[in-house]
Parts: sequence; structure tokens; C-alpha cells
Amino acid sequence: MAYKNFILVCGGTGCESSRSDEIYRNLLAEAEAQGVKSDVQIVKTGCFGFCEKGPIVKVLPSESFYVEVKPEDAKEIIAEQVVKGREVKRLLYRKEQKTQDSAKVEDIEFYQKQFRIVLRNCGVINPENIEEYIARDGYRALERVLFEMTPEQVIAEIKASGLRGRGGAGFPTGIKWETARKAVSDVKYIVCNADEGDPGAYMDRSTIEGDPHSVLEAMIIAGKAIGANMGYVYIRAEYPLAIERLKTAIAQAKEMGLMGKNILNSGFDFDVEIRLGAGAFVCGEETALLKSIEGNRGMPVPKPPFPAEKGLWGKPTVINNVETLANVPVILTKGAAWFASMGTEKSKGTKVFALTGKINNSGLIEVPMGTTLREIIFDIGGGIKGGKKFKGVQTGGPSGGIIVEKDLDTPISYESLVALGSMMGSGGMIVMDEDDCVVDVSKFYMAFCVDESCGKCSPCRIGTKQMYNLLDKISKGNGEMKDLENLEKIGKAMTKASLCMLGGSAANPTLSTIRHFRDEYIEHIVDHKCRAGKCKDLVVYSIDAEKCIGCGLCARKCPVPCITGEKKKPHVIDASRCIKCGECFKACKFGAVVKS
Repeated sequence: MAYKNFILVCGGTGCESSRSDEIYRNLLAEAEAQGVKSDVQIVKTGCFGFCEKGPIVKVLPSESFYVEVKPEDAKEIIAEQVVKGREVKRLLYRKEQKTQDSAKVEDIEFYQKQFRIVLRNCGVINPENIEEYIARDGYRALERVLFEMTPEQVIAEIKASGLRGRGGAGFPTGIKWETARKAVSDVKYIVCNADEGDPGAYMDRSTIEGDPHSVLEAMIIAGKAIGANMGYVYIRAEYPLAIERLKTAIAQAKEMGLMGKNILNSGFDFDVEIRLGAGAFVCGEETALLKSIEGNRGMPVPKPPFPAEKGLWGKPTVINNVETLANVPVILTKGAAWFASMGTEKSKGTKVFALTGKINNSGLIEVPMGTTLREIIFDIGGGIKGGKKFKGVQTGGPSGGIIVEKDLDTPISYESLVALGSMMGSGGMIVMDEDDCVVDVSKFYMAFCVDESCGKCSPCRIGTKQMYNLLDKISKGNGEMKDLENLEKIGKAMTKASLCMLGGSAANPTLSTIRHFRDEYIEHIVDHKCRAGKCKDLVVYSIDAEKCIGCGLCARKCPVPCITGEKKKPHVIDASRCIKCGECFKACKFGAVVKS
């Protein structure tokens, strides 16, 4: 059937939470009701990336890019775009300072510096239709690996590409595969680490939601390369959409003979099973993850031996995360030299980031390695919300550190971020503005690590709790100058002595903020003041008598209550009773309530 129009509806978790599924159903219903069902194909895709403007609907061949679409807009989209052949102007993306609408993706600043390899099919294909994946060179790399290449040639190609692990320390993927290939064993395994647990990170989840076959194809290729016949995808149970699409993809691959026994009559067998994680952050560490798959409590074990030599059930095991694997089919289709032509000397290809926080354009982005942080935050991200001043960007989640204004022109690579006291990690990137408090941020990340520590080693178990207690003490105005020295001592000890990288990197946010914002810590300790107003115990609310008109709105919102005053006369806050909830500050329309 020859369709005149194709409508792509974002079906990622973010847009589905904003009723994109209802938009999809309404579009189908309207196409039938308006008699154009045979003229348009409506497809639910994966994430388009521009989450700030979701739900997103894209219409082909016009390339019309509609943002912030609502279910009730479906009728107009069908009536105007499909029936009459003209765009719905009010739904097109428009940058605030421009009057002209941007109808096409290439006109939108958010996409202009991106280059999609991992996310190549997200927002393009129906992730629940294997034929659409195959139409975009899907499983072509597997065919080449099965019939044209030896395992050694496959590994050589991956090594030549310079692909490094896209979660954590960035270990070279080809060397990991080669180690497992050389290991002598009757059984070997491939494991996909989809246990993405960093606050603000959703790269791997979105990749599986939008393109599950790219991960499955890579796992089969890795199995052939190292001599494994079984693979496991370890994914959090709280990612139901990704799990369902993964299940669908596995069933379709088996039905088409691309997985299971005697794949494509090649004589090679490979199967994949899903293992659900309970949401333990520590299970993102590879040895803890393996213990969990085995049915044991997810706790790290000392290395060496490394999993590539002795992993799952004591057998050689290759563990790669979702993003790493999603690169593999493209490398083997377009060639190692093509992939290695992008990036820096030691960090090749692209990197996916979840850009969140105080940023105008939050979303999922993919940029070549070597792109600067300034380009990501101000060109792609559109700068800081509300015209506020940039304060820092946290990369690598609880394992990373804060990067400040003077370092924004640093080209992104594994080495450059470590040199700045942070790390690449899985790819979370949280932007902070002048209203964020570094003590509060450090306390948040340390509380996360305290909760997520498995407790196996004392440096992490005791160290994270001690650091949290000191940060909590400082945030409440009870800190002493020696607490800063103790934070640094404990943090450095944890970094050196912890069993795994949860404890080994847990101090990074605190150490980096002390290094860059020591004056703020001292301000909390000496002046008992939080300039951002985030540390509640250090905030004092008062009313400016000259601005107060005595409307009483603040008093009505106060839950204690601690605000008194006659009608049309200045009111007063009883500081001894104030619980510092901030409701009066939010309620006042005249700027009379002061937070200091």
C-alpha cells in the first residue's frame, strides 16, 4: 500500500506519561473517521530526544515537527496535514526569540550539533516491528559476522574502531572481547547491563524502548566472537515499557530465525533471556550484577579475576552496557575507520547524554566525543532556564563531580572529565544554576550512596554515612571548620580503599564541590547562611513592612500559623514558630516576604 503521509508519534516513557499513547489512538480514529485511513500510516516510535517539548509528532514527507501535542490536536493534524496538505502552524516548534516557525528537525538548534549512531533508529522506526529495523540495515552486520568474518576478524574490527565501554571507566570493548575469546571454557556468556540507576539518567532505557533489536543483534555478534551461546539482559523491573519491547523483539527475532538454534542456517546457536533487577544501584557494578543473575544477593567481589576470565557461574563472561552494544552493528556495517574518524585521540565515536536540570532544552542527546560542555549546555541545551547564572554541571551521577564555568570549553572525553575531578559514567548530565546549593547537592548524592551501599566493605559502609552526617551537620548550621578537613580525609580514604566503584567514587561530588565552592561551605559554617536558600535550617523568613499591603494571603497559606497582623496593615512572622516551609514566600504577590 502506497501511503501519502507517515505520522510518527513519540512512544517513549516520557511522552507516554504525557498521554502520547492517547494521541496515537486519536490519530488512528481520526484517520478512519475522516476517510483517509488508506492515505496515512501512523507509527508509534521511540524517543525523539527533545523531551522538553514532548509529546512530539513528526509528519513525513513534509518533515513537519510538532511539539507539545495534546490528544485533542489529533483531529486538526489529520484534517489539515493529511486531508488538506498543509501544516498546523501553531504546533510547529518555535524558539522564543524567533517569530518564524521551525518545521524541520535540521532547523532546530537542539539537533544541529548532534550525530546519532546509538539513537539512529529512535524516533524513526516502530520498535515493535522487526521488519522496520531490517529495512534500516538491521541484522546486516550479523549476517556478515556469520558468513564473511572469523571471530578474530570481528574482534580486530571492534578493537580498530576504538570503541570503549559507555558506562563507567571506559574499558576498550575489543580487548574485553579478546580476553573472553582466549579464555578456555566449555561455556561462555554475554551479558547486557541495562541496570541504569543514576539519578536523572535514562539513556539505556530509551535506547531499548526505541531500538531493542540493535542491542540483541550486538549480543549475538559478541556471542559469535567469543564463542558464547547464551546471553542475559539484566534490566530494572521498574522499566516496564523497555521490558515489554525487549520481549517482543526477542520473540520476533526467534520467529525469523535470527536468534535461537542454527541462526540463518549458519550452525551457530544463540539465545537471550531477560533477568529483572530489583533496583539496587550497586548491581550496576559488573560483579554484583552477575551475583544477582545467579540468584544471589547483589554484592561486588574482588577483582581480579575479571568477568571476562571468570564471570557468570565461574565462566568467561563479557559484560557491556546498552549503549556500548548499540554501537556494534554500525561499526561492523560501516567499518572501524568510519567510527574511529569521530571523536578524540583516545575517545572515539559518540556519547549519549541525558541532559537535565536547570536547562531550557532538557532531553536525550548524542554528540561526537570532543564536543565541548559549553556547546552541549548553551547550543544544544539552550542555556539556563529563566536567564539564571550557570553554576555547574554534574556528570557521571553520584560517581561524578561538578564541573564549573571555567572548564566549560573542555572537549568531552574519558580522560578530560577525570582530569576535572568528574567522570563520563553512563551519561547523566545535570545542570545547576545560581539557586542551587552545593552543600545540599552533595548531601543529596551522599544520601543516595548511603541507601545504595551493599555494606560489604567498611570504607563504603561507614565512610558514606560519616560523610553524610558531616554534610547534614553543615547544612543545619552546626558545622565546624575541621569538618571540611574530615570530609576530605574520609573521601580520599574511601576512594582508595572501597571494594567497588560505588564507594570508590561516592566522595566525588563532595570533594569536587569543596574544591570549587569552598567559600560556600565556609559560609554555611561561619556565617550560618545558605546563599541559595536551599538549606532550610539556615533560612529566615521575614516581611518587609513597606511592601506588605496586609492582604493576609501569606497568613492564610501558613500551616502553623505563625503570621499575624491586621487587615490592610503590615504583617509579622514569628520566627520562633516558623517551620520554614516557604508557603508564605510562594503566596506573596508583592515581594513583601523576604527569604534570607
